[in-house]
Amino acid sequence: MRFDLVKCHGSGNDFPLIDARASTLGDAAWAAVARALADRQGPVGGDGLLLLTDGDADRAFGMRMFNSDGSESETCLNGLRCVARAGFAATGTQTATALLKTSDAVVLRDADIAAGVYTVREIAGPASLDVAAWPMAVGADLVVDAPIAGLPTSRAFTAVAMPNPHLVTFVDAIDEAELVRVGEACEAAPDWLPNRANVSFVELRGRDLFVRTFERGVGLTDSCGSAMAASTYAACLTGRIAYDTQTTVFNKGGLVRAQASAAAMVTLSGNATFEWSGSVEVDLATATASDVVVTRRYEDERAAWSKLVANL
Repeated sequence: MRFDLVKCHGSGNDFPLIDARASTLGDAAWAAVARALADRQGPVGGDGLLLLTDGDADRAFGMRMFNSDGSESETCLNGLRCVARAGFAATGTQTATALLKTSDAVVLRDADIAAGVYTVREIAGPASLDVAAWPMAVGADLVVDAPIAGLPTSRAFTAVAMPNPHLVTFVDAIDEAELVRVGEACEAAPDWLPNRANVSFVELRGRDLFVRTFERGVGLTDSCGSAMAASTYAACLTGRIAYDTQTTVFNKGGLVRAQASAAAMVTLSGNATFEWSGSVEVDLATATASDVVVTRRYEDERAAWSKLVANL
């Protein structure tokens, strides 16, 4: 089956993006497409698959996001910016409410964070501290700056849903081996955490943050938008940053501007960069991709983003 797609990224979090508004494919088929296209050993690669979908009476368009293992995430804020860009082009608007799997978010075209870097602002939330909804069975209704007995570390975590589940800990220096160890413990879906969770180690740099994330269904990733949002809110909740203060959240993939409110709403503003567009053949039975045809390369956008990252 042949698909038209755009290869895109938000803060280095890269995805194939498909306009699925007219599609009749079911969830199992889309999971196979995600495994085929997000396979790093395949011809496209990515941290997951983004779908532009129809909205409803109150939302102009929607987004679905499938992880590279074929599981579906509640949201993906780096990916949402890319879907919003495609949605703006499809609907002729520059601001909208986007329908997500279990929530929605406001998206709007924003001032470019650097010359030539297409930028989208997104407002998501409210973040939730109710761990029973994940579910996470740790003998408490919420976890704020506290250790979690089931994890292979004594670090203190804050549990935040954006609405996908995140465990955030603030560290003096990020130990990637420890992050992977904790992330893999969550990825194993223990009885106390059956739906798994994203895990982020966060360095506080003045009022800015540097976030490194082990993403549910993906693994160690250069960037995760909802993790940056969860980390921003956790930093405010625990008094490390003041509410309603703009911060810059850095990651290995780049950066976003961010702020969180006492009402648990988080605003991120960052890039929605298109790299190339074309088509690809996917064998749904084997979840493999082949015969990529590139019809356009967005060299100016790639160069603008590379310049921004090089100057960080």
